[in-house]
Amino acid sequence: MFEKQIKIPEPEEILATLPMPENLKKIKAQRDKLVSDVISGKSDKLLIIVGPCSAHESKPVLEYVEKLGKLNERVKDKLVLVPRIYTNKPRTRGTGYKGMFSQPDPTKAEDILKGIFAIRELNIGAISASGLSAADEMLYPANMPYFEDLLSYISVGARSCENQLHRLVSSGMDVPVGIKNPTGGSLLVLLNSIYAAQRGQIFKLNGWQVKTQGNPLTHAILRGASDYSGNDTPNYHYENVMQVAEGYANSGLKNPAIIIDANHSNSGKKFKQQIRICEEVMQNRLYDKDFRKIVKGFMIESFLEEGNQTEDVVYGKSITDPCLGWRDTERLLLDIAEKA
Repeated sequence: MFEKQIKIPEPEEILATLPMPENLKKIKAQRDKLVSDVISGKSDKLLIIVGPCSAHESKPVLEYVEKLGKLNERVKDKLVLVPRIYTNKPRTRGTGYKGMFSQPDPTKAEDILKGIFAIRELNIGAISASGLSAADEMLYPANMPYFEDLLSYISVGARSCENQLHRLVSSGMDVPVGIKNPTGGSLLVLLNSIYAAQRGQIFKLNGWQVKTQGNPLTHAILRGASDYSGNDTPNYHYENVMQVAEGYANSGLKNPAIIIDANHSNSGKKFKQQIRICEEVMQNRLYDKDFRKIVKGFMIESFLEEGNQTEDVVYGKSITDPCLGWRDTERLLLDIAEKA
């Protein structure tokens, strides 16, 4: 049984009410090209998707993104920085904070309509303050029309990798979509997902039969795996990456690219390990030209304050997974830029 609570307007109505300003559209178009050029191989810069595990409050996220924008000026010759503004949070057991989309204020009841406007305001404010357009996770494919005009990068999570609608909607996106390997780690499932998203599709979406041309910028994110007992197995090591590279070569996929997720099952959610993981990957890029060619960057979880908390008490500290603090993040990004 479903109890109707709030009527959500169509995306066109929301976008007309709170549109992206024209001057910011130009900035986003430039950022889109920078990101796309990395994935396609036209640029040898490294793509860094970095920011909080989840954006639960606008003010500290905007402060974080401003800092990232200033740091970007120091590293932009080597890195393309994209702030993580993740506004939907998957929950393994279906309970807990599900992100700004559902709860724009984590201390109050769910209000999806307010959440949609809060997300648009946050992303528009972030681009205005930093000159950087953001990345978000496509947890609910039907929601993308409310936000896709704001984003330069979209990810598909490990739990969504095999979902047909995620694959189909990815095929219609105009920006790079990174698909994470499933939680079990299957390379075949990952490559099949990328294959489906790179092909044109016809399907039903939001009341329409739609046709897509395929997204050639869909690519792999390696985030580690976990077994049935919850034990983590990393897949950022040299041998893992080269196995994926071989899978790419045998599949005929376009634009072979891998982003290394330095947290999740690669780090066992031990957030400080992200530094060591990035250092190892950078060393392997120096060691092998084929490794260097296919590894296009990193996904890093980071916020103003390190660690996490169960309640929103400490300003700028994650209320979901633990994150690196800003000082460690700044040092890490400068180090990556120096070695890139």
